Amino acid sequence: MFQPLSFIVIFSLLALTAGAISMQAPVSAAKPEVSATLSVRNAGTWKSLDSGIEYRTITLERSEPSYSLDFKLIRFDTRQISPRIIRSSQFQLKSGDAQTLAERSGAIAAINANYFDEKGKPLAFLKSAAQDINRSLSKHALYTGVFGVRDSIPFITHRNDFRPEEAQEALQSGPLLLNHGEMVQAMPGLGRYSRRAVIGVDKQQRLIVGVTDTLLGGLSFAELQELFFNPRWQLQTPDLLNLDGGGSAQLYIKTRTLKEFISGTSEVPVVIGFFKKRS
Repeated sequence: MFQPLSFIVIFSLLALTAGAISMQAPVSAAKPEVSATLSVRNAGTWKSLDSGIEYRTITLERSEPSYSLDFKLIRFDTRQISPRIIRSSQFQLKSGDAQTLAERSGAIAAINANYFDEKGKPLAFLKSAAQDINRSLSKHALYTGVFGVRDSIPFITHRNDFRPEEAQEALQSGPLLLNHGEMVQAMPGLGRYSRRAVIGVDKQQRLIVGVTDTLLGGLSFAELQELFFNPRWQLQTPDLLNLDGGGSAQLYIKTRTLKEFISGTSEVPVVIGFFKKRS
């Protein structure tokens, strides 16, 4: 049957267009977003380093300003690993880095801890197994959380719920980011990017510590809340406490299969050390 020339031309153009579309490469999936400017390039997986110790790296990208960073995380089974507050003065040092204080104390890992002044004195409550260092529970807007050990079990709580006499050792820091599975909303600097250090307790009573391995930029408190609250990132700690960040943020670990030191730009007078329990 005879077809008008215009119909044939239109049909041919449509066929060519459809063929070109079908030959295009598929559009790559967008990277999962943590916030409007932060996405996860590689979520990583938990890898066993030793009995009761796991390690993970999350690689993140920020679009504005443009940079990438690694978030280094260690997870401890508290049935096999116990935390202790380690002070540099125990070794006749004014301060030290996480590696030095871990090696001096015999810890397999260490992360920086509380805030301190230019003389190395704690700015809020601090109690080690040996003695009370600062008995004052600060009401400052930043220091809303406490990490401690009670009856040999680590815990994180709001300062208003903390009872100093019940803790074997404890330190006050902040802000408290997650409390009983809920995001804490009222805190200073919620959206400011900085180098961070955190400690959390998950639903299985495992301790998770993490430090952002970057000298430029970092994470905001709101982004930390998203990473540890949203189940898609597989961190989920009902209780999460921000530790002293910036130049103090540092993390050290040494096992049979890994030795790594994420150094800060300043030494610290206190770290949280992690020790193998005696069988």
